[in-house]
Amino acid sequence: MKFNPAIPCGFALDLLLADPGWMPHPVVYMGKAISALEDFLRSHLPQTPDGELMGGAVLAAALPVGTYAVASGVCALARKIHPAAGFAVETLWCWQALALKGLATESSHVQVELEQDGLPAARKAVGRIVGRDTQELTAEGVIKAAVETVAENFSDGVAAPLFYMLLGGAPLALTYKAVNTMDSMVGYKNDRYLYFGRAAAKLDDAANLIPARLAALCWIGGAFLTGQDGKNAWNIWRRDRYHHASPNSAQTESACAGALRVQLAGPASYFGKVVDKPTIGDPDRPVDPQDITRANRMLYAAGGLALAVGLGLKALACRRRK
Repeated sequence: MKFNPAIPCGFALDLLLADPGWMPHPVVYMGKAISALEDFLRSHLPQTPDGELMGGAVLAAALPVGTYAVASGVCALARKIHPAAGFAVETLWCWQALALKGLATESSHVQVELEQDGLPAARKAVGRIVGRDTQELTAEGVIKAAVETVAENFSDGVAAPLFYMLLGGAPLALTYKAVNTMDSMVGYKNDRYLYFGRAAAKLDDAANLIPARLAALCWIGGAFLTGQDGKNAWNIWRRDRYHHASPNSAQTESACAGALRVQLAGPASYFGKVVDKPTIGDPDRPVDPQDITRANRMLYAAGGLALAVGLGLKALACRRRK
């Protein structure tokens, strides 16, 4: 596939504007489709482990295939109307597939609340960007939660969509977003989704297998570029990158912990139940609110590095084909 200018343009729009609240977002419609499909499948299949596994597998196949078909069809139709229309649609969806600026903005808001309005306000702010229970978090817990979500979501909110964008443009990036959204909605190991969500969780693990590791390498590069401890980021990533139930989630988190020389992860409460997770990194120093700023600087640097390397490799591949 030839060089696609919609990718850097979409990246630039994300940096400038994030996700305006007034603009309809594909992920919202993906979420509605997931809920509707789940309700339909549960009502038409046996409420047994095998029935739920089958229903979850149908969902895990239907949503990505449907997303790719719709996105590809709309892009092709727009290009037929006019090349500029095709470029505009693909740029819009490349923009919406990325979440760099929004992630940095929300995590920075947590730091502001912690430093200016106190712990209760910071707990509420961090609760908007993490899945764990936040009502009882200490200030240290709030900081760690914010830093962890910046690092982890760099992978599935920036690096992975960009990876698939470079491979297949906006349609493939949105297909990845469908897989990731599906996992975030049904990929839980609780009573409701233990069987129904299994296929979605496995598909998400597979979709993130390569991007998560590339994201970690970009994060390590971002650590060097922003004056953090890039060497320790590499060492802790090599040591702790599998300290998570998911094969992918600790990849960037371990690099971030090493770069900051702090310890992240450990036990956390979800839906009132404490989950005893391994720690990541070494407690060389206590965390402080500025670690959120440091993490966001690495986020921007890693995102820019991922874009530059990806576009460079894409351009090189295009030249070799000529």
